[in-house]
Parts: sequence; C-alpha cells; structure tokens
Amino acid sequence: MDESQPRFLDDVTVELVKHSASDTDVLWAARVSTAGEQSLDEIGKDPERSKGLINYLMRDRHGSPFEHNSMTFFVSAPIFVFREFHRHRVGWCLAGDSEITLVSERGHIRRRTIAELYSLWHRGVEDTLPRSGGGVTWHVKAGKWNAQVRRAGQLHYSGPHETRESAERAVAAFRAENPSERLRKLDSVRRNHVRCYDETTLLASRAKIVDVMESGVKRLIRLTTSGGRTLRCSADHAVLTPDGWRKAGELRAGDALMVAGTAPRPSEALVPPSLRRGVGVWTSMRRGPLIKENDTCYLCGDSFPREDLTLDHVVPVAADLLKALDERNPAPACRSCHRKKTDSEQALAKRGGKVSVAKPDSIVSIEEDGEEMTYDLSVEGPWHNFLANGIVVHNSYNEESGRYRELQPNFYVPGTERKLVQEGRPGKYVFVQGTEEQHKLVSEAMEASYRQSYAAYQEMLGAGVAREVARAVLPVGLFSSMYATCNARSLMHFLSLRTKNEQAKVPSFPQREIEMVAEKMEAAWAELMPLTHAAFVANGRVAP
Repeated sequence: MDESQPRFLDDVTVELVKHSASDTDVLWAARVSTAGEQSLDEIGKDPERSKGLINYLMRDRHGSPFEHNSMTFFVSAPIFVFREFHRHRVGWCLAGDSEITLVSERGHIRRRTIAELYSLWHRGVEDTLPRSGGGVTWHVKAGKWNAQVRRAGQLHYSGPHETRESAERAVAAFRAENPSERLRKLDSVRRNHVRCYDETTLLASRAKIVDVMESGVKRLIRLTTSGGRTLRCSADHAVLTPDGWRKAGELRAGDALMVAGTAPRPSEALVPPSLRRGVGVWTSMRRGPLIKENDTCYLCGDSFPREDLTLDHVVPVAADLLKALDERNPAPACRSCHRKKTDSEQALAKRGGKVSVAKPDSIVSIEEDGEEMTYDLSVEGPWHNFLANGIVVHNSYNEESGRYRELQPNFYVPGTERKLVQEGRPGKYVFVQGTEEQHKLVSEAMEASYRQSYAAYQEMLGAGVAREVARAVLPVGLFSSMYATCNARSLMHFLSLRTKNEQAKVPSFPQREIEMVAEKMEAAWAELMPLTHAAFVANGRVAP
C-alpha cells in the first residue's frame, strides 16, 4: 500500500506500556496507618478480608490508598479525542497561585500565576482602550488640566483641574464607574514561552505553551524546600529530582527537587581547539557505526532515515571531556532537536559569568493542603517541563508533535455500529442508529475531505514549507498518539465521566470515540487490580 495514501480507521488503540499497580498497593497503603511496617506481612493472608477492606475504602470514599500505584498508557486516537482528554483530564494538577516563569526571546524573565494564564488564554481581558479612549490634556489659555474620556463615540469632559494627578484620578474614576463589556484575547499570551530545562545537561531553555487547562477541584499537598520554595500540587504531579521524574506524593522529607539556579559558566579554554577538531573528526567517523539506516532521535523519540540524523554528544564535550570519545555517550538526534540542544549549549563555549541550570534543593516538609481548583500547562518538546514556583515540573500528556515529524495519513471514519443521529436537547438527548444512506454520506464526505487535506499537506511539505505550518490544513479526524499516566483513583474519575454504564449512580453521556478509549483503559486496569475494579463497579462507579 502507498504510504502517502490516506488510511481510514474506525477504532482506537490503547496499550498499557508500563505499570506498578496491583490490589496489594491499596491494601498496604490502607493498613500502614494501623500496622506500620508489619502491613507488608499481612498482604495475601486473608483474601476475603482484603476484598472487604477495599470495598470499605471505596464505599466510604477513602481515596488516598488508591493513589499509590501508576499506569502509563499509549493511546492512538483521533485528535478530537485528545481535546476531550484535556478537558476532562485527571491527576497532574497545580494550584492556581503557582507562579509560572515566562521567558522572552531576548531572555527577559517575568512571572504569572497559572490561574491568571488560564484566564488570559481562554477568556481574554477587559478591553478598556478601544471603547474608552481619551486622557489628560493641558489647556494653555486656562492654565489648567482637562480630563476627557471617549466612550461609545462621545466625549465626556471633567475639569478643569489644578494638577495633572487630579485629572488622571478623574479619568480613572470615570472608567471604573463605566466599565467596558468588551473582551479580547491577548495574542501575546498565546505566544508565551516558559522556562524549561534540558533533562540531560540541566541547562535552561525555552518551550512554547501549547495549552493552559483547568483540571477541576483536586486534593493538594504542599512541598517546602530548604531553599524556601513551595509547590502546591496533586500527589500525582511529576516533579524532577536528581534521580529523574517522580510523583510528588512519593517523595519524603530529605528527598531533593530540581529547582531554578545558576552555575559558573565553563570556560572555552577547557576544550583546546586541537582537541575540539579531533573530537569532530572522531564523531564523523563513528556516525556510520553508531547510527542505523533508520534510527530514533533520542531527544524526541521519532524515527528518521540516517541522512536526517546527526551524532550528538548527550553529555556535552565542554561539560565532561572524559566522555568526549566514549562511544556510550553519542546518540542519534534529528536536525531540529540537535539544533535546539546546540543552541542551549552555546553558553558552554563562553568565558566567565553564570548560566541558568536546574539544581537540587532538599525537601524539609510535605503537608496536606486542602482542595481547590487546579490547572496545568501543555508545552512543546523536546523537553516537556516548566517552572512552577521555581521548581521543575512536568506537563501531563506527551502527545505526538507535528512540528518534529511528518504526520502519517491515518484518519477516523465511524464504523456502521456508531450511532449518528442526535435526538432531544443537551443534557437529555440520546443518539440513535443512522440509516444506511447517512452512513454512506458520512464515510464518503469524510474520506473526500481527508484526501484533499492530506494532499494539500504533502504539497506544502514538498514545496519546503515547515511541518508546523503545513499541518494547519489537517482535520481533527487525523490520528495522533500520546502517553498518559495516571493512578487508579484518577483513572476511576476519568471512567466515571467518560463511560456510560447502567450500574453508574451518576449518569454520563460521553462522546462515543473517547468512550472507546476509556473502555480499553478500563479493561487493562481490571486485569491489574480486579478487587479494586469490582469494588468500583459495585459502588456505583463513583471514584473515592
């Protein structure tokens, strides 16, 4: 089959790629409060008692024992399904007062709370100037200050005033009493970049914000470090540590978080020119043996032919000369990722001063911190992290990026079993089976649209247009893929919203395509934690 021709699929793919989840995780987490370290010895001794304990925890809404586990799913589905994932996402969340570090192209730093970013991103701000122009002017003949405000095409005068400050107060008072009702979206907010870090070198970089999401009311914990930094987040939120990514709820006092810091800038003199040339020659010679004919970029994880890959020193030469000629250090990198990484490493080739890096800071306390509305960011790769209150945290979902790879022509067309006709009104409507003619119309219309849009996408790529620009013509029926990580409690929240089941105490009316994903996630989870799943179903499919 021609790889460039669209393929039409009527199902989604969900694969459990890794996990540390079993019913015993719930049992020891619940029993540790009464049995301490002996709770591990009790596991498996009395199956009926274990079943009863899990059912009791589920029934009486004791949720925390269900959080001590982890599951990572690889999901392949239409793009519109992932938009639903983001709207009803669970797990990784930050408190609204978390300050996000934003970085301009010139390196200027400013900070906004994540709640403020969400409001500006989605709701806009009051636009006072277009409908409330005017200001303060000096009247030469009178020798005084006039205040005037233009609103809805009319000028409103106040004055004269003896001082400019008095006139400015009059303008401000008028605008406060007559607020504008017009809202506007700030393009500048949607162009914001966050401070992120290369997870290999720990050098600071920039990443564009893709989306700002409201995640619902969640239970929070507060982490406080010896350096005085605090982070209020859900127990599931991933934070960077010297040992890699860990969930906030897994950490203890004495563990370290990676936080924003500085380090002396290495000197160019550390790498003599002759040695630098020698390393370059050695790297060129090792390119063939160390890069396969088709290989994977170690930074973004996408596959490329050898000619589109370069051999990159994972640990930069200037950072560790001993690894310059170590064959275990170089790895294949695509041109885009290599360029970004090289740009971030330019600081290593300069003399004096300091560079921004992530440094460890030990935790001094971890406390429960109530429940409130939470938020999260999605940022572009290759490093999916950002700074919240100066602490390096991860964004929730890693979705396939159309910036770094050519998107494949896999498109969604509903199968004949998919109900097509909506009857009733929102909140009370139902879907019923479509006619044979309606299914034929849907299939033909979608397939024609997909073929046309993908042909336009290929034409732009062939003309040298950047992938991130060309992808704009592709529809939301295009298949994408992502990794989603959750624990049993957050998965139950998701299932209660995204599945329709007669045993549910609270009815839900999910879109069928995201329900297909939810059903496959639930099937995998039920095999891992059968007692927990049975208790979830028996108690009305309500998450604890």
